[in-house]
Amino acid sequence: MKKRFFSLLILATVFSSIGFAQGLHIGVKGGANIFKVDGKQFEDEYKFGYNLGAFAEIGLSPKWGLQPEVLWNQTNFRTGSEFDDLYSGGVNNFKGKLNYLSIPLLLSFKPSKILTLQAGPQFGILLNKEEDLFTNGREAFKSGDFSMLGGIQLNIGGAKIGGRYVVGLSNINDIDNKEKWKNQGFQLYVGFRII
Repeated sequence: MKKRFFSLLILATVFSSIGFAQGLHIGVKGGANIFKVDGKQFEDEYKFGYNLGAFAEIGLSPKWGLQPEVLWNQTNFRTGSEFDDLYSGGVNNFKGKLNYLSIPLLLSFKPSKILTLQAGPQFGILLNKEEDLFTNGREAFKSGDFSMLGGIQLNIGGAKIGGRYVVGLSNINDIDNKEKWKNQGFQLYVGFRII
C-alpha cells in the first residue's frame, strides 16, 4: 500500500509539474555501467555493462527541473571462490548478468547553462532471473531494487554527456536476510535531445 501511494504521489508530482513547466524536452541516451554486486562472496571488482533509454527534461524554473527517465541497465557480477561454502548449492566463480528496467526521478539544478547537477531515487525492476547461480535452479535475486544516485551532466547544445554514482539501498538477496547484496557503481552516458 505504501509503495502504491508513493508511486502515485511521484506520478502526480511529475504530471502536475508539466503544466507549470518552463519547457518540456525529450531525448534518448546510452552508455556504460561500471557496476558490481556488493556483498559477501561476490568478487569485489567493478564490471562493465550497458545502459540505454529515454529521458524527459521538465523545467520548473530557469535553474531547477525534474528529469524522469526509463532505462535498461545491465549489471555484471562474479561470485567468489567460496560462494558455495556460504550458500549450499551455489556455483563458485559464476559470471552473471542482471538486467533491470530502471526508473530514475532526478532533481536537476543548473548553476550554469553548460552544467547540470542531478540527484534522486531510482526504482529498478529485474527483467531476468539468473537460474544458473545455484545448481538446483533456485532464484537468488529479488525482483526489485531501490537506489539513490547523484552526478553531473554537461549540456552542449542538444547533446548531454554525464556521469553518476549509483548506490543501492535495498537488499537484493532473495535467499535469506543473513547477507546483504546491493548494486553499486558508476554510470557514464551520452544523450541527445530529440524534442
